Amino acid sequence: MKRKAQGILIKGSVVAGESYMAYVPKPLPPRPAVDMEAVGRQLARANIAIGQLNGVIEANLNPLIINYMYVRKEAVLSSQIEGTQSTLDDLLRYESEQTAGITVDDVAEVSSYVNALNHGLRRVEGGFPLSLRLIREIHKILLHNSRGRTKTPGEFRRSQNWIGGTRPSNALFVPAPAHEVMNCLHSLEQFIHAEDNIPELVKAALIHQQFETIHPFLDGNGRTGRLLITLFLCIKGFLQSPFLYLSLFFKQHRDLYYDKLNAVRKTGNWEDWINFFLEGIAETATDAKNTLLAIKKLFAVDDKKVAALGRAAVSAKKVFAEFQQKPVLTIVELVKRTGLATPTAISAVRRLIVLGILENISEKKWGQLYSYKGYVDLLAPGTGNN
Repeated sequence: MKRKAQGILIKGSVVAGESYMAYVPKPLPPRPAVDMEAVGRQLARANIAIGQLNGVIEANLNPLIINYMYVRKEAVLSSQIEGTQSTLDDLLRYESEQTAGITVDDVAEVSSYVNALNHGLRRVEGGFPLSLRLIREIHKILLHNSRGRTKTPGEFRRSQNWIGGTRPSNALFVPAPAHEVMNCLHSLEQFIHAEDNIPELVKAALIHQQFETIHPFLDGNGRTGRLLITLFLCIKGFLQSPFLYLSLFFKQHRDLYYDKLNAVRKTGNWEDWINFFLEGIAETATDAKNTLLAIKKLFAVDDKKVAALGRAAVSAKKVFAEFQQKPVLTIVELVKRTGLATPTAISAVRRLIVLGILENISEKKWGQLYSYKGYVDLLAPGTGNN
């Protein structure tokens, strides 16, 4: 499918005594329409993979428990694409107030991503539309307590930004001037809610590329744009639970990801970008399915170990249940969550350590920290933990 550039170049305001050209994307959908034959094979593969993932979620697991960790894995990976160094282990330690040896600024930024993602999920599950208002809400939380907190969190930009280079005139890409941003965003919002015959996964690919091209914030555009993928698919009922996050795929193919986003702008090759996006959907859904099955198996094996403790199993089960929900905990946290007396909680943890379920990961003598390491390890690939 041959198309021309999917936007127009207009002259921007002079910056540092230099003029520059900024890119204003054409409204979606693409013209001519996406060649569905060209993306059909990857679309079928992605649909099958998501169907299998949804089947595993419906039949096997409590999504409220597993989602806790999946949200955090996504937060780590999406933030790493933007340059943070924190691992999944760092985030879990930080959330238990164990910050020794951790770059706090980085992990605080990841924690803000968790809060932003959870806020978005709560809003869409409550029936709130995927709107510019919700995008602003998510962005405000995302940049809270992060390096971008001085860059107007929750507000669409009123000045020019750019990607790469030291100024617009030598940048790799210059998105729309500030006075064009709202027009672009309103068109995107209309497309999101339009009744059309575009398959949901293809539409998600179009939305993500367009949002990144508009680049409507001074900071946090990549993370916000990746959040929109999952939120859109959840709103459309395409996902039974929000376990599909593309950040690991984008991180593994980072240069290709940026190249294909940019190729759409220059050549209009939507099909190439959509096929790349659908490949990521298929791989990510398959990985999520296999991981969820592995977690189910791990829980079942360890449940049997705990049940074999006899009289001590009552308190051990309570403690083990908490580690399934939050796999890194202190004794203080366990006492609050279970209502057990401190000596009882300590005894239960010791028994779970002997069984090989828990591990003491403390770096200091006081405030001991314990990890359900087998569970964390299943979700750690790609996050810097291994």
